[in-house]
Amino acid sequence: MKKILLASAAMVAMAASAQADTYVVSMKGPAAGNPYWAQFEEGAKAKGKELGVEVLVVSPPSETDIQAQIGQIEDLIAQKVDGIALAPTDPAALAPVVDQAKAAGINVVFVDGAGTNEGVPFIGTNNLAGGKLGGEFMCKSLPAGSEVAILQGVLTTTNGADRYNGSKEALEGCGMKVVAAQPADWDRAKALSVTETILAGNPNIAGIFGSNDNMALGAIEALKAAAKLEKVMVVGYDANPDAAKSILAGEMTASVAQAPAKMAGLGIQALVDLKAGKEVPLVTDPGTVLVTKENAEQYK
Repeated sequence: MKKILLASAAMVAMAASAQADTYVVSMKGPAAGNPYWAQFEEGAKAKGKELGVEVLVVSPPSETDIQAQIGQIEDLIAQKVDGIALAPTDPAALAPVVDQAKAAGINVVFVDGAGTNEGVPFIGTNNLAGGKLGGEFMCKSLPAGSEVAILQGVLTTTNGADRYNGSKEALEGCGMKVVAAQPADWDRAKALSVTETILAGNPNIAGIFGSNDNMALGAIEALKAAAKLEKVMVVGYDANPDAAKSILAGEMTASVAQAPAKMAGLGIQALVDLKAGKEVPLVTDPGTVLVTKENAEQYK
């Protein structure tokens, strides 16, 4: 049985010393509070079972722990794994170790977030288009000239930068006033705190775009505490089960759905195909869907 490693930026770090025929999953970090990564793992596991390959999931302790992820990849190179599907914490910082893996004959594909290495396939959402989708929904739902804010993810990642730029372009393009754009690093607690600060300085705010659902849900907590939830629209990104429930409860208004399980499965499939000497497209986009009350039930 071949060994394929799925390294995701939100899975808990663990020693990559699995024996043959062993599938190892660790959920003792950010993934435990982020349903997106739970779905990502499930998709990888299902595809591994379907293809008859072993899938080991690891990650750094946090999505900003770049050095930990680099160290993990270095260890995996030493172990001579057959392939790595990598969701990079920082594409530029991970580029040298990705080159090392390739030089060692290890197949690499990027998943969830694009890397900077030439010729390495990427399986993931067009986050610029996804950010625009969320911004355009807010444009159609709020009066022209409304004050809005954007909660940013980690801007050193392509995901963070693209979602911010896409939503900002859409919002400003339809005449909205982006009065605040602040990072909350994909974190719910940070988003709560950042939103409190934004509300204090911008009492007339009418909408908040959260670059992921964790941050959008944190914004909702802050709005509830300030008794402003009924006056402020919140749009998230991922459409994870918690967000879908919030939408159905009338709290979050909408979210941009990705397809994490499909994305992860495609990453494993790409590695298997590369190992077999098959060609793999340089870019594969699983697509996005706008989720509102009309279709949120299927995302719970």
